[in-house]
Formats: sequence, structure tokens, C-alpha cells
Amino acid sequence: MKQLTKRANFFKFTNGTKVPLPFSDNEYENRLKGLRKIIVDNDLDAVILTSMHNIAYYSGFLYCSFGRQYACVVTSKRSVVVSANIDAGEPGRRCYGENLIYTDWERDNYFKAIISLVKKAKRIGIEKDHLTIERYQNLIDCLGNPEIKDIAPFTMAQRMIKSKEEIVLIKSGARIADIGGEALVKEIKVGASEIDIAMVGRDAMEKAIAKYHPNSELRDTWVWFQSGINTDGAHNPVTTRKLKRGDILSLNTFPMISGYYTALERTLFVGEVDDDSMKAWEANVKVHRRGIEIIKPGVKCSEVTDELNNLFSELGYLHRRTFGYGHSFGLLSPYYGREGKLELREDIETVLKTNMVVSMEPMIFIPEGEPGAGGYREHDILVINENGAEDITKFPFGPEHNIIK
Repeated sequence: MKQLTKRANFFKFTNGTKVPLPFSDNEYENRLKGLRKIIVDNDLDAVILTSMHNIAYYSGFLYCSFGRQYACVVTSKRSVVVSANIDAGEPGRRCYGENLIYTDWERDNYFKAIISLVKKAKRIGIEKDHLTIERYQNLIDCLGNPEIKDIAPFTMAQRMIKSKEEIVLIKSGARIADIGGEALVKEIKVGASEIDIAMVGRDAMEKAIAKYHPNSELRDTWVWFQSGINTDGAHNPVTTRKLKRGDILSLNTFPMISGYYTALERTLFVGEVDDDSMKAWEANVKVHRRGIEIIKPGVKCSEVTDELNNLFSELGYLHRRTFGYGHSFGLLSPYYGREGKLELREDIETVLKTNMVVSMEPMIFIPEGEPGAGGYREHDILVINENGAEDITKFPFGPEHNIIK
């Protein structure tokens, strides 16, 4: 079919002025400085970032894919977000650095835009933990088969240590998670449904984000509120199940501020707790409290895990554990996982350092039909400092606080 007019494969376009980003220009410059050191240390000509977390980390722009591809191309002198034309001017308004827009008119316009930025680069850094095999091969073919280096582990290491500005934002997120929890608890009563209770917590957090972070995008804040058998999985979705007296509950609030997630999780009961459930709950709380106490710089993730495993074993619940004791917190945890080298698990030897941010979140699960059935978990967020760790989650935990009458 003959084209009546020649349409651009990619172009630059500005619509309005830059909006305030979640961090200062100096913060983004420091992040790019760290990335450019990775470029120099690995003798690279350019880096092509493709993941939501790294594009947001280095540019401030948080994309919404809907099947389209995005990138942030960084060289020694430039940082350019490559975005789809469907987003028009928003990526340019919400990124630090430049923006190049590709069109849908031809299938490979995304790659043509990238080629225009890296030109004859011979050594390029990419994120192998993000690209599919198909997209990886397409990228290599379009770039003329350059030498490729996986820089994902280096960017992960950079993100694991939080800046002062990041810690301020994360602390605000923890406070807003508490706000959601406090609003939610007021709605707990026999006969109320999970979804009705969850919506109250979500709305409270979104209002708080709008109040305290008026320049942020309001997106992807949510609540998982589970009851009874639905508490068996930490990430089980909300349902219409109605609460009954004696139900075990799991409160989970997740505010997102400009791509940064925090979380609050608490075990609660409706009205009363039977003896077997109380025993299991108190055991999990004891492990949770001990975990908070031992998080400090110089300790290995595996060492934290070993000590808590021993405690669970003494209490008779080690076989009830369902996942690790915690993980890094910061940018986009639920979307892509988290920094995999900063998890409190048996097989992670990473040494905890000042300005890392981790959760403490032990969980045990007892199957339906057994005494004390349900999923028990608590979740606090800790900022590691020179002397230990600051617990920035303030919502109380344990039976003395969370049997809701």
C-alpha cells in the first residue's frame, strides 16, 4: 500500500514543561555518575536499559508497557529515554534527561531510535535478566551484532545502597502504609467483606500520597486483605469473603510513590483467638521481634536466616515456614521481584551494609483442618544504620494489639 505522506520513524517532541520529579537533579546526576563508572569499568560505549526499575531509577520515568518496548540509552555524555508515541509528551515531562519518541508506523522503529543513539558502538551493556530471548536477539540483530555485556548485576548493586533522598521517600511510604492499616482496621467487623475493607485502606493511602507527594503519579497503590483460609498465601488476592468471629486475618497495605513501594503486613483476629492459633501467632511474633533485633551492618543475610531458623525450630514451627525472612525494599519491588542479592535466605551471602533497606517478614502456614489453621505473618521495614537498624514501621504487632473486638 503506497504511503501518501512520509511519516517519521522517531522524533523529538516537547509538550509542556518538566514536572518536579521525585528526587533532585543532583540525585539523578549521582545515579548516572555511578552508571557511567560501570560503563568505564567495563569498557563499554553505551548502556541500553530496558526494565521498569532501571529506567525509573536513572531517569525518573516509570513506563506503562501495554506490549510496547521502552529504553533508556546512556552514554558518557547523554541519557535519553526512548518511549512510544502513544505516551505523547508525558515521558519528556517526567524524565531527567532527553526523550526520543518512536512511532508505530513500522515494526522496528523502536530499534531504529536506539540505533540513532548508539550509532557505531562496539561494546554495549544490557540487562540480561529483563530481556526475553526474542527481544535480546532482535536487539543484537538490529545493532549489528556488537559485543554485549550484562550490566544488570552492577546496577542491582548500585540500587541496593539507598541515598539520603531515597530513605526520606521510603520513610514517608512506610508512614503512609501505616495510615492505610489504621483506616482498614476501623472497618473490621463480623459480616464485612474483604473487598469492602480493602478499598477503605487503599483510598486512605491514595489520599495521603496526594497530600504529601502532590507531584507524584497516583498509580498502583493497593491492599491485600485476606481472611480465614485465604491467609494461606502471602500474595493471595482480595475476595468477597465475609468475616466471621474467630477468623484469622492478614492485613497487607502497599503504597507506591513514584515507583517506590513500601509495605505493612499484620496478623489479626476477629473477636477472639483459640489456644492453638495463639500459640502459632506468638511463635511467629517472637521470631519477628528477634529478626528486627539482629539486623545490623556486617551480618550476612544467611546468618540472619540461620539464627531465625534455629529459633523457629526451638518453637516447633520451622517446618511451617513458606518463604524467606525478608528482602530489599525500594524501587518497584512487586513488579520485578527485588534486588535478588539482598534477600534474607539460606543461600544469600550478601553482607548487610549501612543504608540498605530490608524487610523483616517471617511467615508460617498451617493447613486447613489442623489446629491453628491459617497463615501468620508480620512485616516491618528496616533502614540499616551504623548502630543497627531503624524500624520505620510503626503499626503495632502481636496479640496484645490486633485482636479486633
